[in-house]
Amino acid sequence: MSENTGTISRRAMIGGVAAGFAGAPAIAQVRPRALALVGDRYHNPDYIRVSLDKVFGQLGIAIDYTMDYGALSASLLKPYQLFLVLRDGMIWPGGYLGPDAYFDYEANLENADDFPAPKPVTWMTESQGQAIKDFVNAGGGFYPLHNSSHISLSCKTYRDVMGGAYIGHPPLRPFEVHPTGNSHPITRGLGPFVVNDEQHYVDYDKDPRNLILESENRDGLTYETGGRKLGTRSPAGWAYDYGKGRVVFTAVGHTIHAMWNPTYLEIQRRSVRWLLRQI
Repeated sequence: MSENTGTISRRAMIGGVAAGFAGAPAIAQVRPRALALVGDRYHNPDYIRVSLDKVFGQLGIAIDYTMDYGALSASLLKPYQLFLVLRDGMIWPGGYLGPDAYFDYEANLENADDFPAPKPVTWMTESQGQAIKDFVNAGGGFYPLHNSSHISLSCKTYRDVMGGAYIGHPPLRPFEVHPTGNSHPITRGLGPFVVNDEQHYVDYDKDPRNLILESENRDGLTYETGGRKLGTRSPAGWAYDYGKGRVVFTAVGHTIHAMWNPTYLEIQRRSVRWLLRQI
């Protein structure tokens, strides 16, 4: 795992607690810490880290990053107050040609036959989904972003906490994201914004009153997959209490350009603060 520069040392944390027992005026407050599980075939972990470091650096909150999906467990989550996921539910044990195996790219590879039919398998177990559920039920904050909705297709427990599931997306294209009519601290006072991103279409399972964002293609471009005609709009964000904890999902996130849209940056900052009960 790696971490950004906004960290607090273990010595400082121990020292603060020790000072309290020694009769200091006040016990030092332990700063919240976040863990982010990031990176997959289609989403380079470097751009995700660069994107999120801007959010957490501005908030002064320490964040650790990991790509080790197999290590996800209750013990891994225990030291943290916030857990983020920006990766899908697939791994490729048989290998693959590349993030985007275009026909001309494949045709010019000398060893293209080494990967004749790459096939994904899912990675999240129900016990890992239960670890997330227990983490949130106990008071933790959970922030799945972008393609993390794809994990819901293979893990029922994860989906119950996350709140919805991936359907599909068209190629990168401009679309608008706007707050819904449901008032919420994360979107209060914010207007619509436009990004050139993957417009993720998702199913939402929970109370409609908790929907806070919607995406819409203002050029009238629709999306259809698996026989479903999904039109120009999709849910793009929600926020709700779950047990003693909280959950936020926001769908934008395929590029740094989209992640750093000023309004979306503010939404991410507010989401983190709301999950940590700072607003």
